[in-house]
Amino acid sequence: MDAFYASVEQRDNPSLRGRPVAVGRAEERGVVAAASYQARRFGVKSAMPSVKAMKLCPELVFVPARMDVYRSVSASIHDIFHRYTDVVEPLALDEAFLDVTDNKKGMQYAMDIAAAIKSEIRAETGLVASAGVSYNKFLAKIASDYRKPDGLYVIHPSRAAEFISRLPIESFWGVGGATAERMRALGITDGASLRERTLSFLTARFGKKGRLYYDFARGEDNRPVEPFRERKSVAREHTLERDVTALFPMTVELYNVVKGLMPRLEKAAFSGRTLTLKLKFDDFSVKTYSVTRRKVFSEFADILDTSKALLRQSGAVGRPVRLIGVSLSNSPVGCGEGTQLSMDDL
Repeated sequence: MDAFYASVEQRDNPSLRGRPVAVGRAEERGVVAAASYQARRFGVKSAMPSVKAMKLCPELVFVPARMDVYRSVSASIHDIFHRYTDVVEPLALDEAFLDVTDNKKGMQYAMDIAAAIKSEIRAETGLVASAGVSYNKFLAKIASDYRKPDGLYVIHPSRAAEFISRLPIESFWGVGGATAERMRALGITDGASLRERTLSFLTARFGKKGRLYYDFARGEDNRPVEPFRERKSVAREHTLERDVTALFPMTVELYNVVKGLMPRLEKAAFSGRTLTLKLKFDDFSVKTYSVTRRKVFSEFADILDTSKALLRQSGAVGRPVRLIGVSLSNSPVGCGEGTQLSMDDL
């Protein structure tokens, strides 16, 4: 979906149409959760501090998130997907992979299926979607972003190698800002230069992901579309109203985070062997501290006590802390299914 949350707000409030809109909080500690295309022209992006966003775009209109509405719209969109195939792998509320090799409509070309789905989404929800079509997940994902908004792009196997060669390294799935900097320092700037590197070279520098980058550069991705995915983690985090440097206020915030985590664990029927404490500092650097054990974490007191111990060991006291988060992962087999909760703090 194109600028999903912001587009829903513009759809439901005609006064917002054509205006730069951000979903989030217009506060000193606020963060942009989503931005309309009108806002993106000014450089406003998701996860950007609200203060910075307002400096880039003084006319920016902030609206609070309505997660229940977004989930309802997402359910309607997924109903449309399932008219064509049940092999649907959700990535988020606004994004999914579909395997249409054997589709319910008996349609021959995937491009025609994508066009039909886009048309039904527009007619039934009033929203615009972009679609990418190719022979694997990596290229379909790249294609879906290639001509947003309202795009439909096909990467045919015969054109894949040429397309990948011209692709900036930042556009590769799994290559974030820090990884892109490391790659550029190694002289890897695009798909062509990535393809020149050997598998041993990439794995030595990027670990297991090196294999993924090696395959992507050659247009290879054997991961199937998985309709049901095992839940990997459940998390809760909170951006503080002001930075804190002392142990006591950090502990108070930690208590509230863990308290908010418990209903999510119960709803997901989830427990995990690994507990991770996340701290974001005033310079927006992020540190995580984890502990793994044989026995699962499931009880409030246990999770809180372990989180407090990690906090004391972190060395964060004295540094301005902006955000505190706690997550559980490494679940026993068969515990909990679905996708990780998001939009924690809106």
